[in-house]
This record gives sequence, structure tokens and C-alpha cells, in this order.
Amino acid sequence: MSAMQNRRAPAAMYFFCVFAAGAIPISAAGAPAIDAYPVKPVRLIVPFGTGGTDTIARVIAAQLTARLGKQVITENRAGAGGTIGMEYVAKSEPDGYTLLYTSPSIAIGPTLYKLTFDPAKSFTPISKAAKGPIVLTVHPSLPVKSTKELIALAIKQPGSMVSASSGVGSFTHLATELFKQMAGIDFLVVQYKGGTDNLVAIGVGDAQLGFNAVTSSLPHIQSGRLKALAFGGLVKSNLLPGVPTISESGLRGYEASTWSGVLAPMGTPKEIVDKLNKELAAVLQLDEIRKAVENQGAEAEPMTPVEFGQFIAAETIKWGKVVRNMKVKE
Repeated sequence: MSAMQNRRAPAAMYFFCVFAAGAIPISAAGAPAIDAYPVKPVRLIVPFGTGGTDTIARVIAAQLTARLGKQVITENRAGAGGTIGMEYVAKSEPDGYTLLYTSPSIAIGPTLYKLTFDPAKSFTPISKAAKGPIVLTVHPSLPVKSTKELIALAIKQPGSMVSASSGVGSFTHLATELFKQMAGIDFLVVQYKGGTDNLVAIGVGDAQLGFNAVTSSLPHIQSGRLKALAFGGLVKSNLLPGVPTISESGLRGYEASTWSGVLAPMGTPKEIVDKLNKELAAVLQLDEIRKAVENQGAEAEPMTPVEFGQFIAAETIKWGKVVRNMKVKE
């Protein structure tokens, strides 16, 4: 049974009320250790494999270790679009010693999958960490130089182009579907095993276009195998100077930016959440951290717990609508 067959519509307004309010119940069980927190290592769970989302997480964890006086250990628990790692943290003790380093998957999952936990009831927001644009690339042979020209070609030749994506429900997939829906165009979306495979598919001409992370796309762009058309976010990246955004080059209002942040299990004491928010904000202001994040094609963006909750709620509504409107071809 496919992921889409298992999907269910999220209680969007509930997400908004819970996340946006920054609901942070105080756990009596954790109260005695609040002043001394942390007294043992803290685990930062990354619900994906190595070499992607965890790159920034590891840099942040090293600095948090220095500031907290106890080791912050990143641990990868990949699988099922990030839901395995999320579920693990959701069902962990709310004592501040098991945290989640999340991505847009927490906003996409409730609509796409039938989860065994409710993200809105299971997590307390701590802070957003970083955001970064994805980049729309095309095969060099495609006769387009801008987003506007790509849309015009898709209108002229409906269904003729193929877009490579890194799996049903992946952020690259949803970014593609958002593009199609906003532009009112159609092309075939073919799913590959991961970002590397779909970049290769575009490079050899098996697909004509695709959305991917800037850092993974960069070597292919520099070699000439891919042509960078535009950034998905509203902000450009200095890794590819001169490349415009999709919004300013043909599809006004389009925005698809990857992001990451830290959450704790619901019930984590407010004092611990506030301490972690304060320390994370300080870490994200460090020049070396900002540089490390920029090298990943992103930028540091700390938030208060309430702000991060509001952001997740808005992302859940946005991507939930995209999922419900899209046509999936597996």
C-alpha cells in the first residue's frame, strides 16, 4: 500500500492552536532536575540518514556541548520519510535529554501518512535553526533561460517534460507539485531513490528538470551537466550569484525553502525549553556557525518557541493543501 493510500487530512486548525500557542506543559517528573539541567548527555535525534540534514545538526551539537557543559550527541534514526525518528522522540521522556532535529517532514507527514502519533500533541517547539532555498535545475539542452520560459514551454507542450524527484512525499516532490499547481501546468514527476539519483537523471537527460538542495546540485551545475534556472526561496544564495528566485523570474509568490529546527517531547518543562532556546540562539549567532550554515546553502534563523510553533503551523497548512491537491504517479 502506497504512502498516499495511507494519507489522512490533518487537523490544520488544531496544529495552529497548539503549535502557535507554544503549548509547553510543565512536567512534575522533570522539576527536580531543572536547575541542574543537563546532568547527563543530551541526544539530538536526526530522523534521516547521514550526509544531509544532520550536517548542520552536528555543527550545532558541538557548540551546544561547549555551552551546556554536557555532550550533545547527534543520532540518526532514519526511515519512512522521517516518521520513525519523529515517533521515537514523540514517545521519549519529556525531560530534555532526547530532542528532535526536524525538517519540513514534520509539516508534511500529517497529511501524507497515517501516523501513530500526532505531531501537534507530541512536540514542544524550541527554535528554528536554519533555512535554505532549493534550486530548480534543467538539462542544458532544454531551450529555456528563465522560469517564465519554462512555464511557457510546459503550456505549449503539456505533459512532455519529466521532472526528477527524490521520492513520494519528499520535500523536492512537494516543491515540484507546488510549482505545477501555482503555474497551472503539468509534467510527469518520476521518483528516484534519492537526491543523487535524481540529479544524475537530469544530467544524462532521462529527466528535463528537478528541484534539489543547492549544495548537492552545485557540483553538477559547475561541471555544466545541469543549468541552474532559479532558487525556490524568496532569498538568493551566494553559492550561485546571479541566479534569480522563481518568484522574481516568472512565478510570483512561489516559495519552497528547506528548513530545520529543534523540538522536544510535549511535556518538557518550560524552564528547560527556555534554556535550550537561549543557548541555541546564542550558538546560531556565532560567526563560525553562520559560516558553516552558509556553506550548506542556508542561513541561520533562530526563533522563540512561540514563533517556531506558529511557523510549523503555517507550514503544515501550506503543504497539507499541496498534498491534497496533487496527483501522484508512482
